[in-house]
Amino acid sequence: MSLGRTPRPEAGPAFDEYLRNVTETGEVRAGRPLPLGVHLAGDGANFAIFSRHATCLILEFYQQPQDVSPYRTIRLEPDRHRSGDVWHVWVQGVRPGQLYAYRAEGPYRPREGHRFNPHRLLLDPYATSVTRLDGWDFGPARGYDIASPERDLSFSVRDDAAVTPKCVFTDNGFAWEGDRPLQRPWSETVIYEAHVRGLTIHPSAGVSCPGTYRGLTEKIPYLRSLGVTAVELMPVQEFNANELILRDPFTGQRLKNYWGYSPVAFFAPKAAYACTGGAGQQVLEFREMVKALHRAGIEVILDVVFNHTAEGNEEGPTLSFRGLDNSIYYMLADDRRGYRDYTGTGNSVNANHPVVRDLIMSALRHWVVEMHVDGFRFDLASVLGRDSQGNLLPEPPLLEHIAEDPLLRQVKIIAEAWDAAGAYQVGNFSQARWAEWNGRFRDDVRRFWRGDEGMVGQLASRLCGSSDLYQRSGKGPESSINFITCHDGLTLHDLVTYNRKHNEANGEENRDGSDENYSHNYGLEGETENPAIQWVRARQIKNLLVTLFVSRGVPMLLAGDEFRRTQRGNNNAYCQDNEISWLDWRRMEQYPDIQRFTQGLIAFRGAHPVLRAEAFYTDADIRWHSPEGPVPNWHDPQERRLACHILGDEGGPDLYLMFNAGLREETFQLPSAPEGRAWRRAVDTSLASPDDLRPAGEEAELWSQHLYRLGPRACAILAAR
Repeated sequence: MSLGRTPRPEAGPAFDEYLRNVTETGEVRAGRPLPLGVHLAGDGANFAIFSRHATCLILEFYQQPQDVSPYRTIRLEPDRHRSGDVWHVWVQGVRPGQLYAYRAEGPYRPREGHRFNPHRLLLDPYATSVTRLDGWDFGPARGYDIASPERDLSFSVRDDAAVTPKCVFTDNGFAWEGDRPLQRPWSETVIYEAHVRGLTIHPSAGVSCPGTYRGLTEKIPYLRSLGVTAVELMPVQEFNANELILRDPFTGQRLKNYWGYSPVAFFAPKAAYACTGGAGQQVLEFREMVKALHRAGIEVILDVVFNHTAEGNEEGPTLSFRGLDNSIYYMLADDRRGYRDYTGTGNSVNANHPVVRDLIMSALRHWVVEMHVDGFRFDLASVLGRDSQGNLLPEPPLLEHIAEDPLLRQVKIIAEAWDAAGAYQVGNFSQARWAEWNGRFRDDVRRFWRGDEGMVGQLASRLCGSSDLYQRSGKGPESSINFITCHDGLTLHDLVTYNRKHNEANGEENRDGSDENYSHNYGLEGETENPAIQWVRARQIKNLLVTLFVSRGVPMLLAGDEFRRTQRGNNNAYCQDNEISWLDWRRMEQYPDIQRFTQGLIAFRGAHPVLRAEAFYTDADIRWHSPEGPVPNWHDPQERRLACHILGDEGGPDLYLMFNAGLREETFQLPSAPEGRAWRRAVDTSLASPDDLRPAGEEAELWSQHLYRLGPRACAILAAR
């Protein structure tokens, strides 16, 4: 292979002549159309890429990520290198580590949906790795002349190779040593939602590789001690952290895309999360992390974004899909120039087009087969059920394919069952294989403990696995991913510390983020040393945690909630790559009682299978009580008290749960314990640590087997031993 650099002329006739007369050095053959992407074949590699409307594809090889010009260029002509809509070529001598990218010639006719521009370097949609570029700027990647009054109807001849990442051909070889996805049943699953960078980037994390896959690996002993069985990682599909133009109004610093819900490469793990480099090392380190988590018995669930890309609307950058076949990959507006936007980001992926559907399926299989992940949480999954015109399909082909694909049959699939255009499908999202983030659980539990009227019936439904939502569609409680908080919204600490959002640092004058959080500050907005306010806040945190872990369904805990992580009232910290979002591990020393309480609740749930069964309660399994007797007043809007008697299964003890969201102490009448047993106190959130939670088998004796006094804003659990 020749390493001689081919100079690139400026735009104009010379550039056109350059493209026509690029010479091929070394052995180049027509290659094969399948599989798409780059794959070793003999003593070389086969490159294959889809584009229906391109007239020519150009493959470029680079030596360094920052190179302005390729050292080798191969022009793919349709008469030799095209089969149907797939362009392909085999090149001798190519090995893993090779940097490459594409250019595409074709019509630039935005009003017809076509935006080809050979001056734009394009990422392979099937690239498994992308070079790290810390200063990545989307500006030069716009396919039009920014200074032109026609905006996106104009055509830019500015070349962007010097400021665009390149694809990295990576090797699928890895010493897995027998590792396989764990396939843990839903009934044994406790999810911990975390951000790879945010988990360990703070100095208090005490890891050698902060903010990386290896940093997360160093926290495995902590995760095991906490008792979680799965980590749900916020997006690791490659994205550009520098895409935002907003600035912090207080510091003047440019804000970052911290969360990463803006992918540019569906197959590629985020390079900046690697410790040793970003030219393919990220693949190795991600695999090492998965392997180590599996050895600890912890599954890996990825939060994946297939509903939109970082290319945005018609004035966004041309990075990959837009430059390869805009009219295929995206849902276009009726005028073909603009985009249908069901995501709030400027574009929506045309997910049910067969070509795009195959791309998404291939990406999912790659993460399972080559990277060994155990499941996926699909961001704004309702978008994936829309056709090219934006209509919600009754039986979306993509969603059915994901559920029934033979390589994905054993992985966990979780839907965020709504989108930004009003679709809300919680309870009836696709078929039974799909679990769902249960937003109703979050809202109803928050409202009950805040003291809102008329919530006892809703609380009962959420405790039972939300049968009112899922039973009609043939799903069970395992379809309900229960959570009080997640990355999107207030943290658990902030939920009891602020009455309103405080997103001023986001640079949008506090207009972004939800205005209805069902939160309460209990007397003073923000932090306080007032002991009475601190007391009720700690109690409410415990109440919310208890409700989460005793409810049927699958509990999900937001990372850091167990030691009261704060975002200072920010409920939309997507752009805050700083201490607003990072986990400050010193708070574990400040709030050891909450950390201990959370750990104990996870163990309590594990010790009582009746709480996590994959079936809805029947009338024979659970009996509802009011404090005064056996019949709750379901229709009294002022009622804020509820109790239930859960009969133990498989020889386990009966449980009696009491909830009091009122402002005064209540006395609950207790049912008779099973013969030969007595009620003992396992949990009471009105008591100080360690009496607030006792381990299974070490429950406290009661002064009475007939009455139990429960403090205001508190809950308690009795076990019959």
